Amino acid sequence: MRQEHNKLVRDLIPEIICQAGHQCDTIILSESEYRQALRDKLLEEAQEAVTANEEDLIEELADLLDVIDALIESHNINQESILLTRDQKRAEKGGFTQKIKLLWTEEQSG
Repeated sequence: MRQEHNKLVRDLIPEIICQAGHQCDTIILSESEYRQALRDKLLEEAQEAVTANEEDLIEELADLLDVIDALIESHNINQESILLTRDQKRAEKGGFTQKIKLLWTEEQSG
């Protein structure tokens, strides 16, 4: 039975599918299509991390990091600039170590 996927996959997936005795069809994306597919993949992998059990969380986080690395490379972003921006945000707004959950805000009249 044919199953539609239409998503970015790791480089060796088509070969693995064929070795398993199945057929598949692929295309090579343009750079702009690739960049959008990476963003879509980022959401896919983030959702998988959100729903992962403790046992699978490491694998899902590794997938997320791989997609982030590919995005960084495809946009020619200096990884140090990302780390610098992260550090600046932490200095200005804090991190997540205090486990704070914001419940509501209200604009004060006056």
